[in-house]
Amino acid sequence: MALLQLSQVNLSFGDRDILKDVHFEVETGSRTALAGANGSGKTTLLKIAANLLEPDSGVVTRSKGCRVGYLPQTGLTHEGLSLWHEAETAYSDIVRLIENRDHISETLADSTAEQDDLDTLVQDLGHLQERIDTSGYYDRDKAIETVLRGLGFSEHDFQRDTSEFSGGWQMRIALSKLLLSQPDVILLDEPTNYLDLEARDWLRSFLASFQGGIVVVAHDRDFLDNTVTQTAELYVGALNLYRCTYSTYETRRKTELEEILSAYEQQQLEIARLEDFIRRFRYNASKAAMVQSRIKQLEKMERISIPESMKKVRFSFPETAHSGKEVLRLQRVGKHYGDRSVLKDVDMLVLRGEKVAIVGHNGAGKTTLLRICGGADTNYDGMCTHGTGVRTGYYSQDVTTQLNSSQTVLQAAEQDCPAHLMPNIRSLLGAFLFRDDDVFKPVGVLSGGEKSRLAILRLLLQPYNLLVLDEPTNHLDIASQDVLLDALRRYTGSILVVSHDRDFLRELTGRVIAITGHTDRPSEVREYPGDYRYYEWKVSQQAATDPVLAGKPATDSFSDTQREDRKERKREARKARKLAEEALQKVETIEEERQQVELALSDPEHHADGARMKELTAKLARLTELHEDAVQEWESLEEATDALLQEN
Repeated sequence: MALLQLSQVNLSFGDRDILKDVHFEVETGSRTALAGANGSGKTTLLKIAANLLEPDSGVVTRSKGCRVGYLPQTGLTHEGLSLWHEAETAYSDIVRLIENRDHISETLADSTAEQDDLDTLVQDLGHLQERIDTSGYYDRDKAIETVLRGLGFSEHDFQRDTSEFSGGWQMRIALSKLLLSQPDVILLDEPTNYLDLEARDWLRSFLASFQGGIVVVAHDRDFLDNTVTQTAELYVGALNLYRCTYSTYETRRKTELEEILSAYEQQQLEIARLEDFIRRFRYNASKAAMVQSRIKQLEKMERISIPESMKKVRFSFPETAHSGKEVLRLQRVGKHYGDRSVLKDVDMLVLRGEKVAIVGHNGAGKTTLLRICGGADTNYDGMCTHGTGVRTGYYSQDVTTQLNSSQTVLQAAEQDCPAHLMPNIRSLLGAFLFRDDDVFKPVGVLSGGEKSRLAILRLLLQPYNLLVLDEPTNHLDIASQDVLLDALRRYTGSILVVSHDRDFLRELTGRVIAITGHTDRPSEVREYPGDYRYYEWKVSQQAATDPVLAGKPATDSFSDTQREDRKERKREARKARKLAEEALQKVETIEEERQQVELALSDPEHHADGARMKELTAKLARLTELHEDAVQEWESLEEATDALLQEN
């Protein structure tokens, strides 16, 4: 049954058609992803469906009694109540029903009305009581706790004033209220932007059991694949429905768009050919009929339109500065906030060219670790050492607030652009989807995703050889994420990245560092030598028997002896890792000496000196033997280290 229906909906901004004859239905149990390029009208359509925006024409209808809940991308704030009491306001409609019920009960008790009126009041009372009984109001405490914990709030947060929470947590509060209100239709505009992986998984599970209809705009492929069963795409104002998973839609749509793009390019060539003929022979009387024929041909031509996001421009990185093999080393790093220890005795090594994912549950210390690595936090215990020649670029979650709102996009990009890249700045902006007049927009009017793209571009314009990225995909649509992913894949420097987008991590990173820990104890660091897919597999294999690996608190049955054994294994693993690193350094030193000897042997000046050649040849033989022994030693130590890491 259709709960919500949009029929022949049209909307224009100026001379631009945003929505053209859109027909869309939300049915009971339907799960729909709303897709489309940046600026295609997704948010506009959701606002019309939520009755927050009037279309120019068309009809929006709801089934009788249908309640629609809408979560915008940003902008919702709360204050004046504790978190718990704010969440409880989700039941305000039920409170009013209870008041109406009580009023009718009092009226019936005192009434001297006619029998027909009494029958009507009794019937109304029955309907009200039924709605109250099925609303979950009397079990609201359990529901509130479940939802708040699921979205990442702790019991300590329940009595905090909502004004104390930051913007991202404010949106989590809004989401919790929407879910608790139990609407018939849920409209979600980028709900995952402020959710970590655990909260995303919980939301996905909640939506799976929801009985009503769902429409969601999100840029997390993994979340969409596990949530929706169909995709509605807005393309040049029209809405097309694909009854399949999101990934299947993308595959199918990619083929269709390639065909459209090919046809568009062919048409552009034909238009250019016709216009060239008209321009050359417009004033040639003998060609007048031919010119008119081509003018009519152009007028009758049905132009193929494609969104700007399809006009791909590839980003070329500036050359990164050369650095030593060791890019970053942390030794016994710790961080305290008052009496609470967030990080303790963290050891970590990042080598040149590595792309490392930092993962862990909310509050484990991922952002704290990145702030230390990125140089934004210098007040910590232990040592954080950057290698020779390392230049670090740090992208934080609040970096967009540092942009100058009065500058244009072009001015902001040019501000820190190296001189040799300045002639290509418009092309580089185009690669990050700022094209044509977009570059003259004031930064202050940009959306959250556009500001994120601009901030990332400014970072990538610098010749950094270590990028420390905290949630770089937040607010980015999928087209923008693909641009960033393509750029980072071809980046030759090292990357440390925190992201809640599993697909992004799977495609980019080759090593994972997991942080586990909770509010009652410092976090621990566990390294995984494989990529993110290996990490997911490893965790799934061991989660049942190792609660720390699963990111869950250890149970009381986990004995002190077992904890001490684990600590001892961790110490052994650190020692083994250090020995393996020293062995690798020895291998590299021998390799450098061998290269010098080989270079000397190839020098023609030495060819006539028999004694010198004999000396070099003997030295090369010794170094080759030493190299083989050193490699064998390093491989043995690596195997021992891997074995200890697996035990841990």
